[in-house]
Amino acid sequence: MQTSVRHAELHRQHLNLPPELESSSLLPWAGISTIMDQLGLGAGSVLLDLACGRGGYGLEVARRTGAQLIGVDFSTVALARARELAASFGLGGRAEFRPGDLADTGLAAASVDAVMCIDAVQFAEPPNAATRECRRVLRPGGRAVLSCWEPLDRTDDRIPPRLRRMDLYQDLTSAGFTQVRVSSMPEWRAAERTLWEAALAEDPGDDRALVSMQREATRVLSTFDVMQRILATGVAAA
Repeated sequence: MQTSVRHAELHRQHLNLPPELESSSLLPWAGISTIMDQLGLGAGSVLLDLACGRGGYGLEVARRTGAQLIGVDFSTVALARARELAASFGLGGRAEFRPGDLADTGLAAASVDAVMCIDAVQFAEPPNAATRECRRVLRPGGRAVLSCWEPLDRTDDRIPPRLRRMDLYQDLTSAGFTQVRVSSMPEWRAAERTLWEAALAEDPGDDRALVSMQREATRVLSTFDVMQRILATGVAAA
């Protein structure tokens, strides 16, 4: 992905991303403002970007809000790139990136003010491990903001089992969150469809990232209309 120019161009074009933001997911540019508004951060607040990838979305939120950023991801390659990008975002000592995963961030309990997890919570094992970890690291009153996909019908066996099991309302509630809200985001979903269709129209040549993207596009589009894009939020109970 780091060496594929066209892969990056497709994401920038169809998600409306600026050149400096390297996408690790499928959140469009307008979605960052939505995420930021839901996080409720102020200067000096501590934000955990869980499954941060190369750090782009969390870096942008931290730059806009003045928050301290902690990015956690399992990929050491992605984390190295996130550290490089932090300097270009002008964050200086306000951003740190460390290895960890959705179920075990390595952070102390009640150590952050907000958590964002963009398009990755579905990879947690067991399914609700990520929401439990979000609750553990959040201070009481802190907010979690998660984006993901959920099936319109959980009995539809065309959908991969990992996504059929997604129920963020239930997972956040059982983890100890209050004021849980799950909203469908059709504008984000439309941008995603445009991206996948554009990827399939490309001639990938020997670009392995683009070949991989086309395989994913074929898989995703085969069940596109039986899934919905969601944004879930919750407040850590006292």
